[in-house]
Amino acid sequence: MGDDAATPPLEGQAAFSRVLLKLSGEALMGGLEYGADPDRIAAIAAQVKRVADRGVETSVVVGGGNIYRGLSAAASGMDRATGDYMGMLATVLNALALQDALEHQGAVTRVLSAIQISEVAEPYIRRRAMRHLERGRIVIFAAGTGNPFFTTDTAAALRALEIHAEAILMAKNGVAGVYSADPRKDPDARFIPEISHREAIEQQLQVMDVTALSLCMDNRLPIHVFNMDDERNIDRIVCGERVGTVVSTDG
Repeated sequence: MGDDAATPPLEGQAAFSRVLLKLSGEALMGGLEYGADPDRIAAIAAQVKRVADRGVETSVVVGGGNIYRGLSAAASGMDRATGDYMGMLATVLNALALQDALEHQGAVTRVLSAIQISEVAEPYIRRRAMRHLERGRIVIFAAGTGNPFFTTDTAAALRALEIHAEAILMAKNGVAGVYSADPRKDPDARFIPEISHREAIEQQLQVMDVTALSLCMDNRLPIHVFNMDDERNIDRIVCGERVGTVVSTDG
């Protein structure tokens, strides 16, 4: 279990009662080329637990790119559906790693999988997920939507809507939010503090995939896009601070 005495006291009031955090698989890599960095996962787990300790009902969708990147050569030329199922299994591995890190810090968690893996995860059932959240458990959604041809971005939007989350917290690696172009390639890229879902789709900005953005737009679900590298950011957003980019229906 984690040492609660080492955790700084919580300040400020939570602005949300239920949120969903979307993590890319790459966020778990740290400095590795692929795979998962235990220290990086532990740092993320500490941030997630801090939010849950505020009384915010917290759920997570994690991608699988960190593992699938190592399998990309084997998946070359493979049937798309088969490759997507491999990606779903990669997200289960990441979900279990995050669950273990959270539980080492004293959090109570549940992994709910969209594909049946009864030995290591509960099956995804919407009402069960909501019950876990109401009881203060951190819920990690694994295996995407359970269907090929859909990304974990779409899974995040779908699960957030199903559980009535008030916002999606979209973690990015090394960028402060949404830009007019990739700031790592274009020095003239302009930071965008606020934008609507429709504008993000029309301008083809790298927020989420179009299916996920459309779901959020149709259901007026805001997305907070922020830099995961700053360990204070998740907590700051939950406390109502303006961090990164806000994608909303009104823009």
